[in-house]
Amino acid sequence: MKPSDDFEDFVNLVSTLRKECPWDRKQTHHTIKDNLIEEAYEVVDAIDRENFDDLKKELGDLLLHVLFHSRMAEEKAEFSISDVLYTISEKLIRRHPHVFKDVTVESDQDVANNWESIKLKEGKTSTLDGIPSRLPALIRAQRMQEKAGNVGFDWPDWKLAWKKLNEEIDEWRLAIDLQDQKNREDEFGDLLFSLVNVGRLLSLDAESALRHANQKFEARFRYIERNLKKKNSNIQSATLEEMDQLWDEAKSKGY
Repeated sequence: MKPSDDFEDFVNLVSTLRKECPWDRKQTHHTIKDNLIEEAYEVVDAIDRENFDDLKKELGDLLLHVLFHSRMAEEKAEFSISDVLYTISEKLIRRHPHVFKDVTVESDQDVANNWESIKLKEGKTSTLDGIPSRLPALIRAQRMQEKAGNVGFDWPDWKLAWKKLNEEIDEWRLAIDLQDQKNREDEFGDLLFSLVNVGRLLSLDAESALRHANQKFEARFRYIERNLKKKNSNIQSATLEEMDQLWDEAKSKGY
């Protein structure tokens, strides 16, 4: 078997691995489900870095998981990759009547409204159905807010949401002052949720923003560690003043 750009060849390659590789043969949907999540995040990381060579490779890894799960399902006569392709094609056609039928839309918001309306007609019991419980909390908060907003449950603008954010800050501070640990956590959660709301109304993505903030922190902290090592020092013995100075230096250099 040789590398190929043909989809059917790749399907056959995955089937061969499943039959002939002891490790691949041993796997189940559950044993590799977390690997699927990891591969999805590696795709996101490549996009953030705008490294398209890595993106090409990571998308291949993600596609492997789609085919591998489909192959395992086919072995038990549950569904096949053909069923997966048909199902997503049918859904996309059904949920885009403005493209494939005679429905008229004026904006992307109209498209979002139609999407939610069609989902409810399909038997969904809530607009929030379909948001996985295992999503990272920031992503899930933003997706719930977006979906609620698509059906009109939203702040008219970010300034009113900002007012609510200030209320949540005051409530969190009160919980801290009262030394109520349970309420501290509840109010902190409400504060984060409100912060996501303000950012969303300003067209910001909370998960992406925090991910970038994490990347900046990591780059600057590693800069501190490297430069302390050059001075025959380390993070354990350095003073806070020394670390702050190196932090500012890293920041000035664009880290």
